[in-house]
Amino acid sequence: MEVLIVIAIILILTSAVGFMAFRYVEKARRVAARNQIETLSLALNAYALDCTRYPTKEQGLDALWVKPVLEPLPEGWNGPYVNKRISADPWGHLYEYSVPGPNNLPFGIRSFGAWGREGGEGNDEAISSWED
Repeated sequence: MEVLIVIAIILILTSAVGFMAFRYVEKARRVAARNQIETLSLALNAYALDCTRYPTKEQGLDALWVKPVLEPLPEGWNGPYVNKRISADPWGHLYEYSVPGPNNLPFGIRSFGAWGREGGEGNDEAISSWED
């Protein structure tokens, strides 16, 4: 009987820790996405310094890794500007790159969060380069 009580207590504690850990995993994904967007923003600014313009929407964020072959060809390309090929956000969705960006910014980068599309709240809320 005592062994059953001990097993029950262990199961209760384990499930409580599991729920707490899951909450922190989602928080870590949001922080990772925000950090990746900041890294991509810095790389885009370095690209613009070398090439006198930002990559077009068609060239996309891949222009930070390989020299674009689509017009306009960047004459001063001195990349790669990132340490590895641009991957998906922490939820497996591609980042949205827009040029020009919203609010008269030169570019915008956005992750749509866990939901992967416009809208959403909490973990589903979008993370962007132009909002805190």
